[in-house]
Amino acid sequence: MARSRVGFLQGLLGSLPIALAYFPVAVSFGVAAGKSGFSLIEAAFMSFVIYAGASQFLAIALLAGGGGPLLVIASLLTLNARHLLYAPALLERVRRTGAVTGRLRYPWLWAHGLTDEVFASAVGRLAMKGSTWTEPWQVGMGIGAYLAWGSGTVVGALLGGGAFEPWPVVDAALGFLMPTLFLSLLLAMMERRHWPVVVVAVGAFALGAALFSASTGILLGMVAGGLAGALRAPEEAT
Repeated sequence: MARSRVGFLQGLLGSLPIALAYFPVAVSFGVAAGKSGFSLIEAAFMSFVIYAGASQFLAIALLAGGGGPLLVIASLLTLNARHLLYAPALLERVRRTGAVTGRLRYPWLWAHGLTDEVFASAVGRLAMKGSTWTEPWQVGMGIGAYLAWGSGTVVGALLGGGAFEPWPVVDAALGFLMPTLFLSLLLAMMERRHWPVVVVAVGAFALGAALFSASTGILLGMVAGGLAGALRAPEEAT
């Protein structure tokens, strides 16, 4: 079956589900930043320059609580270290599927926009029969998500720190949007061969959360799942 070419506009339109989830969460971040004493420029700087997603909530909590810059930087780098693997992993999959055979022109641009959800969407597209991947499409996906996060932050900062005080339930519910979106994208590309890795990751998380804490469980789940996936990769290649 012939694969149709897709461009920047298709990628921008394809980012709409991600943008719809990012925008309200970013509004919540802007409000939280204002409530913690950060100015509009400071909140916008974090979203447009640092662009660390949900980790920005941790950053403002640490800074507002008196945490030093080095602690904040180390925490953000640790939480977002996984993003270093996204571009090489996507590039390897692109090469393996034959989506691109020549030299890539804009990896520096689309690699910056590889958030969890954008990466999952790209991998899911490559797994679909009859679909294709192009750099303009990937750039469109990344820019759509990036603009939604940045503009949402600006709106939230303009609303002010007390915007959600009359509706605490709404504020709490916004925190579930991004995890829910990522889970739906993950399940959409899930295959039977992936289940052993999922079971290992979930088991490690449950053990760590029961013996220590939820954050420790998440860390153990990530490490165990990554190791299980790496061990299974040679078996699937043979």
